[in-house]
Order: sequence, then C-alpha cells, then structure tokens
Amino acid sequence: MVPILGASVLTISCALERALFWSDLLRREAKVVDEVLNAARRDLDEAAAIATQHRDTPIGRFLYAPLRLRNASPETFRLAMETAADKEFVKMRKGDKLLETIVAISPLLGLLGTVTGLIATFYSLDIGGGGGEEAGRAAAGIGEALITTAAGMIVAIMALLVLRVMVTLQTQQTDYFSEAGNELELIYRQDWYEPARLAGHARSEINESPAESMLH
Repeated sequence: MVPILGASVLTISCALERALFWSDLLRREAKVVDEVLNAARRDLDEAAAIATQHRDTPIGRFLYAPLRLRNASPETFRLAMETAADKEFVKMRKGDKLLETIVAISPLLGLLGTVTGLIATFYSLDIGGGGGEEAGRAAAGIGEALITTAAGMIVAIMALLVLRVMVTLQTQQTDYFSEAGNELELIYRQDWYEPARLAGHARSEINESPAESMLH
C-alpha cells in the first residue's frame, strides 16, 4: 500500500500542477493572439513588443520567436515558429510519462500486494484445525489482501483520466498554435514581405541605366 499511496500523491500533485498550467494558458492565450495579430498588421515591432510582454505563456513565446527576426524570408519565419512550437509542446507534455508509468504500475502493485497477502493468509491457517474460526480468519485475510488490488486500480483510473484530459488539451493546442501561426505568417507575407520585395524590385528598375533597359 505504501507505493500505491505514493503513486496517488504523485497523481494528485501532477493533476494540480497541470490544472494551474492549463487554466492560465487557456484563460490568456486568446487575448494574446488577438493583440499580437492586430498589432502585426500595423507594425511588426509593436507586435514583437506585445509578444515579449507575454513570454511567460507558451503562446507568447511561440509568437515572439518569428517576430524577433529582421527581414526574414517566409521560410525562415515559418522555421522559427515550428522550432518554438516544438519546444512548447515538449513543455506541455510534462507529466505524461509519470502518469503513464502510474497507470501501468499501480494495478501491478495492487496485484502484488494481494498475492503476498494471500500467501501470508494461507501460511497462517491451521489446515488441520478446521472449524468456522479458521474459515472466518481466512475470509478476513483474503478481504484485506484484496484492498491493495482495489487501491491500485483506483489510482490507475485516476491517473488515466488525468492523462486523457491532458492529451486532449495538447491536441487542441496543436491545432490552435497551427491556426495562429498560419495567420501570423499570412500577415507577414501579405503586409510586409511581398510589398517590400515589390518595392525593392521597382526601385531596381528605376535605377537601371537606359542601356540596361534596352538590354532587358
């Protein structure tokens, strides 16, 4: 029962820590994304400053990663976002391995406790004595031994529920990060990169000499 109780404490601690993490993230991320995207349409430096203010959140760090670059190509812009997203998803998966281990090992610990309890019960029986007293003690010993199995299964179920909730939230965040990143990249391409490239191409044509123009 001692390792099973320890596993239950770890499960509850992990659940509370992840609940605080996800509640703060889900409460703030929509506002951060709206502010950064709206500012990006006006000024990339302003958008980067807003993202910097929210770098204590995963979405803030994700959006800041490409905005801190200067005159980046769309490919570099996207690569910066993908790299930042990978780092944030690793942090979001914190606790998954612990819960997976608890889900796998808690029922086995419970079963082990039951088996060892049954062995101890049978060894303590006086087989030759017979009588209802011995049967009553055997039933009590078996019932006590089965407690560990029940406890192990309860802890495993708790850990599995927490794990499934976390995996669902992680999947939703993957889609949300992808949506926000695509929107930011589109703004960068349409409002900043392509106009700057067209302007530079126009200036190069104006600066061409008449001889170069004739050659073209």
